[in-house]
Amino acid sequence: MSVESLTRGAWQARATAHADRLAPYVEPHLARRREGVKHPVHDFLFSYYSQRPAQLMRWHPGFGVALEDAPEYAGLKGYLVSTGSTDDRVGSTDVTVDPAYVAAQRSLVASILRLLVATASRPAHTGCFGLHEWAMVYRADETRHPQPLRLGAAGTDTVVESHRIMCSHFDAFRFFTDEARPRNTVQPGRDDRPAFEQPGCLHAGMDLYKHAFRLTPMVSSDLVADCFELAWDIRELDMRAAPYDLAAFGFEPVRIETVEGKREYAAAQQHFTERGAPLRQRLIDACERLLIEDPVDVGDRVR
Repeated sequence: MSVESLTRGAWQARATAHADRLAPYVEPHLARRREGVKHPVHDFLFSYYSQRPAQLMRWHPGFGVALEDAPEYAGLKGYLVSTGSTDDRVGSTDVTVDPAYVAAQRSLVASILRLLVATASRPAHTGCFGLHEWAMVYRADETRHPQPLRLGAAGTDTVVESHRIMCSHFDAFRFFTDEARPRNTVQPGRDDRPAFEQPGCLHAGMDLYKHAFRLTPMVSSDLVADCFELAWDIRELDMRAAPYDLAAFGFEPVRIETVEGKREYAAAQQHFTERGAPLRQRLIDACERLLIEDPVDVGDRVR
């Protein structure tokens, strides 16, 4: 395959721009962590997902791009080191993502691709109204967050009991209370995500960030950052529609228990569906490119 080469000045500029882009999200989180202060909305992407802030801030060019004079990358997982050969660069440390590493990650890449293709193949459902968060506290003795419930415990339970719960995302469904699980119209499992995921789901949109960083360093950090920013905005809607009172954090609720609130939520959900579609396709394209480097047909791996 052809390899694009970036001079030290070129890749450093891109790495700095990446760090500058994400600093407004990462630095407040790190400051809160030092002070022992928690944020019920903005800490989620750093606590629920496994990528650490320092990993998010580090820029990677992706497979097929060589970085000239980049000793900083020499010890990082997935990189192959070579020595500069031109007269003015003899002895410099050049790096690329190692094709052997890509080959070793084929199972991961193929599994992510299957899920992304299955999700993209379905129409978006925008009628769940964020009730997964309500089902997580249904008839519960304690809530997942210390903030009070807007409608109180009894009012929250009434909302759950008066609505049809349609959560298709296992990583939300698994946090339902025991009493709420039978109320869900589907019963997604850990191993059958491709059978249930649909592009209108807020958590499926947030998980684009997870899929992107799990493919690091094989995909560009520009794509990871795009998915992170989408996840950040989705998380805010997710919690504004939740049963918690987050006024102290500056969040106005989306009152999904009302007709007006349902309209507001569905419109926002549709917006995020449209915003997530090209990111999902970029991830699909990246996975196919990573797999096609091997003679095994990509189509056989996603059927």
